[in-house]
Amino acid sequence: MIFIREARGADAAGIGEIFLSCYGKDYPYPQYYDIEQLTKMIYSDEALLLVAEDDQSGRLVGTASVIIEVGAYSDMVGEFGRLAVHSDFRKHGVGKQLMSERLSRVRDRLHVGLIEARVAHPYTLKIAEAHQFSVVGFLPLKMLLSFRESIALMARHFGEALTLRKNHPRIIPEIYALAHQAMANCSLEFDAIVDEQSAPYPYSQDFELLELTTDGYAPLLRIERGRVRNREIFGPMRLHYGFFKLQARRSSYLVAREEGRIAGAIGFTVDPVEKVVRIFELISLHDNVIRFLFSSLERLYQDEWGTAFVEVDVSAYAPRMQRTLLELNFLPVAYVPALAFHDVERLDVVKMARLLVPLEPGTIMLSPGAQKIADIVLRGFTNRIVLPRIAKAVGAVSLFAGLNNEQVNRVAGVCTVVTFESGQTIFKEGDLDQSMYVILDGLVSITVEGSEQSVGVVGAGECLGEMSLLTGASHSATAGAQVQVESAVLLHHDLAELIRQRPDIGLLIYKNLAVGMGNKLHRSDLSLAFGS
Repeated sequence: MIFIREARGADAAGIGEIFLSCYGKDYPYPQYYDIEQLTKMIYSDEALLLVAEDDQSGRLVGTASVIIEVGAYSDMVGEFGRLAVHSDFRKHGVGKQLMSERLSRVRDRLHVGLIEARVAHPYTLKIAEAHQFSVVGFLPLKMLLSFRESIALMARHFGEALTLRKNHPRIIPEIYALAHQAMANCSLEFDAIVDEQSAPYPYSQDFELLELTTDGYAPLLRIERGRVRNREIFGPMRLHYGFFKLQARRSSYLVAREEGRIAGAIGFTVDPVEKVVRIFELISLHDNVIRFLFSSLERLYQDEWGTAFVEVDVSAYAPRMQRTLLELNFLPVAYVPALAFHDVERLDVVKMARLLVPLEPGTIMLSPGAQKIADIVLRGFTNRIVLPRIAKAVGAVSLFAGLNNEQVNRVAGVCTVVTFESGQTIFKEGDLDQSMYVILDGLVSITVEGSEQSVGVVGAGECLGEMSLLTGASHSATAGAQVQVESAVLLHHDLAELIRQRPDIGLLIYKNLAVGMGNKLHRSDLSLAFGS
């Protein structure tokens, strides 16, 4: 029989053996195998550490933790740490027991619980979903084990968390799909306002950059206190922890000075093992310093530290910050309702990330809810690479004539990119897939029923299926790839949602459709009149 209890100092060696069994000798965090370090974790006031013990042999067969003090995120946020079960005891329900026991011990102390679940295998994801955790994000290649792995971010709300949630977040359009799906996974009604107008923060170079010292701590803290009602960045630490405590937690700040006085600072941590940078705080005297600080940090993590993954949690009520991060090549990877406690309310948080290594997710095993989130996130990263090509191709399609650059980019942003191998059918005559294909590269052969030969060829910059996209009509011909074809695909429901948000785009599209149909009818009338 397996029973669960809190870890004791004598359990350190057994816990180390469990991690060794799960992760092998190549695990990048040797402290999990170090008896002294594990003992410190066991006696930490900030964490609950549980073990699963076989009552017959006395052997430890599993372990799990909850970090209860996540810091400046808020009160009552807990991070459910890595759950590990010895390989000899897999599929015996040990993981479920550990999860249930964790919840029973901390649920009255939390408003929000978070889990970073590995997706290289399905175990953690399944156990967490069975205990009412919902997938709210997908973080591509964040974790480093023997190789970089992606993780699913999961959340569960307790007590009064959702009662205290602030309504009507303001998010930029690029976050809409992720926020909508994350809230649906959490069984919440979507109430966010899509902000089309907010501009990014301006860029200025009129600052001197330096690292935070004790001399700068007090004036910087005064700035933070003066702007506490306008927090836009959240994280596990804050300046008010104290200068020396922040240093002990390996936190750093870059400080901007203007005409001899401090104008702002950006706080961050660097994990030299996983090559991850986390931005946890932004303090600014005025708007002009914000982008300078982000850009200054960018030069360090991109050029000097060999960083693979950068993450920042931004308020879902701060569209200017969201837009600024997007322009700095950050993309939304998670949306967590009611995560941060601020003043008297809990605020939604958007996790945005920048990936500095090639996007190669490898094999991932996801539940349906996790797959929907992952598809949205990965589409954003894929599209970011090819977005200029998509926009150029979309802009050349007659259906989108008259759209300005911003409108074309919005249409391009809801496209997906699909590759078809040589000889593969893209769609068949009579299909009702309600999609339009804009060819980015390659050649597509068009055939009709009853004809063995191609009746046309479509190449890069041309499109297929406009009528199916807009009217739902079936395809009037079959399209197949002559060579490998890369295509941007625009789905009917994605276009319909975009038009709902942006009726100005819909007005031009349907105007072009009407003109095109009118021209076709005119040509048809002329043909009848002249008997051709």
